[in-house]
Amino acid sequence: MARCPTPCLANTTIHTNMSENILSLLGYSFFTNSLLAALLASITCGIAGTYIVSRRMVFISGGITHASFGGIGIAWFMGINPVAGAAVFSILSAIGIEFVSSRSNVREDSAIGILWSLGMALGIIFIFITPGYAPNLMSYLFGSILTVGTTDLWLMTALAVFLILFFSGFYHLILFIAFDEAYARAHKAPVELFKYLLISLVALTIVLNIRVVGIILVISFLTIPQSTANLFTHNFRNIIFLSILIGIVGSVSGLLLSYYWNIPSGATIIFAFVIIFGLAKATQVIIEKASIRKQLNR
Repeated sequence: MARCPTPCLANTTIHTNMSENILSLLGYSFFTNSLLAALLASITCGIAGTYIVSRRMVFISGGITHASFGGIGIAWFMGINPVAGAAVFSILSAIGIEFVSSRSNVREDSAIGILWSLGMALGIIFIFITPGYAPNLMSYLFGSILTVGTTDLWLMTALAVFLILFFSGFYHLILFIAFDEAYARAHKAPVELFKYLLISLVALTIVLNIRVVGIILVISFLTIPQSTANLFTHNFRNIIFLSILIGIVGSVSGLLLSYYWNIPSGATIIFAFVIIFGLAKATQVIIEKASIRKQLNR
């Protein structure tokens, strides 16, 4: 049997060095914070995103995401925390979209487009007229998971715990609203109240994850893992669990790839999600073709 001295030794050395590099990274607080942020983002977006995808309101969440930029600009102008400004503006925008689309003759997509444009316009105007040094908007637009701090982690942890408790306590009602709103109304359920509560939680989820992947890409965190999970199951609870798992795998692998390739982490995480979706879709097609072939051979 032929020996393989040099190549095998080189491969072993490469794998050893990579493992040592990963272990050494865990000694840095910024990297452990990034991993925790990826885990918490996967949980919060996995739960909220499943509701978004199930109700087919991806465009609404996109409108809320971009409207939050107005809150960032106003907060910067007033000298307060931009995340707090984005949270308030996003929740008001979410409630406004829900109210206008259900209580007026304005079409939902039109209301979303108006608030989407208004938020971006207000953000740019207020940042421009703010005296002094203009802020670097790249971290808000495209995210910077490596700069996530302790306060961000605590806020994301609080949101994750609240979402878990809320969705566990009102699971069946949320399920009815997501899939059969008419049935929930027929049984005198507080549909309107819960729709406002849920859209507000979606807005908070979006804002607190802006630091991870940014305004431009956070919508992908809320939809791609859920769409991938939906290829294999239509059960609401299973989609949540699979979305969280896919989110963790995609975000951690994207974070590591961004470190080794020295490219933006937020974009790399989304790229990893798309790769996972592509592999999942290919696997689904192969399974379906194998199933059809098996049935034809009977």
